[in-house]
Amino acid sequence: MTKPSSPVHQSAERIRLDLTLRSFIERIEAAQELKRISGANWDLEIGAITEVSASLSNSKALLFDDINGYPSGFRVITNAVGSQKRSALALGMDPLLCGVRLVRAFKKKLENLKRIPPMKVSTGPVLENIDSGSKVDVLKFPSPKWHREDGGRYIGTMDAVILKDPETGWVNIGTYRTQVHDKATLGVYISPGRHGKMILEKYWAQGKRAPIAVACGIDPILFAVASTPSLAYSGVSEYEIAGGLAEGPVEVIDNELTNLPLPAGSELVFLGESPSPNEESRIEGPFAEWTGYYASGSREEMIVKVKHVFYRKDPIITGFPHFKPFYSTLVFPSLFKAASIWDTIEKAGVPEVQGVWLLESGYHNFIVVSIRQKYAGHSRQAAHAVLGSRSGGYHGRFIVIVDDDVDPSNVNDVLWAIGTRCDPATSFEVANSCWSSTIDPRIPPDEKRKRNFTSSRGIIDACKPFHWIKEFPPASTISEQDFEETMQKWGKIILSNE
Repeated sequence: MTKPSSPVHQSAERIRLDLTLRSFIERIEAAQELKRISGANWDLEIGAITEVSASLSNSKALLFDDINGYPSGFRVITNAVGSQKRSALALGMDPLLCGVRLVRAFKKKLENLKRIPPMKVSTGPVLENIDSGSKVDVLKFPSPKWHREDGGRYIGTMDAVILKDPETGWVNIGTYRTQVHDKATLGVYISPGRHGKMILEKYWAQGKRAPIAVACGIDPILFAVASTPSLAYSGVSEYEIAGGLAEGPVEVIDNELTNLPLPAGSELVFLGESPSPNEESRIEGPFAEWTGYYASGSREEMIVKVKHVFYRKDPIITGFPHFKPFYSTLVFPSLFKAASIWDTIEKAGVPEVQGVWLLESGYHNFIVVSIRQKYAGHSRQAAHAVLGSRSGGYHGRFIVIVDDDVDPSNVNDVLWAIGTRCDPATSFEVANSCWSSTIDPRIPPDEKRKRNFTSSRGIIDACKPFHWIKEFPPASTISEQDFEETMQKWGKIILSNE
């Protein structure tokens, strides 16, 4: 049995992940997936190093220390889950799993998930230091300015924003970008339609300031459930989902001082109140968004008046800056979205789904679904089921349906199917007035001013025509069985970096 301080707790019944960032860092460093960088500047340099590194095919997680102007030990980690191997390690899964096999294994984990309520504790690592009142100074932490055109410094890019519904007591956690305005003021941007915005508006409608917490140094699992809206539905706390994924409860501190249940193992938490934007607001943005553009610009947005700061000794800030999309920066959230979409379309009654993937550079804009066709119209049914899912229906461009002999995680395979199985006159379809967001770069300015955040979706049916599928020329490629046998025998050598 491992010691309690080890990255993984074991029992006779299960393996339980320790939901702390430092435990995760131990795991990836042991797997040679971490690089330590000393002496970088918070002003653009951390962002530039991260972007250059993330563009490489074998990028590593980066842990920045000795940041210019800050004490040694006040650190920032970036690209933490920017590979399939690190994503698997974050979830306690086999790091040799990749592509659709990784999604399939994670989907199975979700299917067997048992929600575990958080466990209240009286203390935890995050309470090692407490700054309150006049001692609050957000600027004492090395929040980077990630990109040259950003409107300021952003300390929350891989964060967990914690709110409690004033009517039901439901605790909701979401990932929203958090800008530093001054020593005691943060700005949080939440897109319309998100649960966090709805909860805030309930407080504001009652003439109250909303209690709010922003955790900026968190385990990847907590980040994943906070940033994937489809994993936790209204009334279900992300803490319960995270506990289920870790197979043990998330420890939270909830007392008169915290006022909200805070993750006890987090590195840094800002606690405060958010007044109605009608009472007080600040200019937020611009910020480089996950689409690879500055689409939402800058505008007056809500703020957080920070009353307390809780932080560990030598805290680590989790950074997830967005660039023109690189696969390495988006693989972890893509894994969660793909598994969620797969589960939803199966529950909608679509049979024989073989895999779901979000293409690398296109990220959420290209959702690829592989099916084993069973009847005429099967492929279009699958496409429309994607549109009906929460993850697949939000802010996208194209849904591509391919046959089961096409690997949806292989962009060359997908393009081959589009180039050889599509008939432009009959294989394309457009769905109008679909749910999008303020950061969509393709919504015309006039429509944004009218708050019409909708766009169209393109469906690309890259399957063999079902009514003559048996006469379609056979593909010349290795069989699935031969592929599996080859991977079992030679996989470790093929995937080795040596």
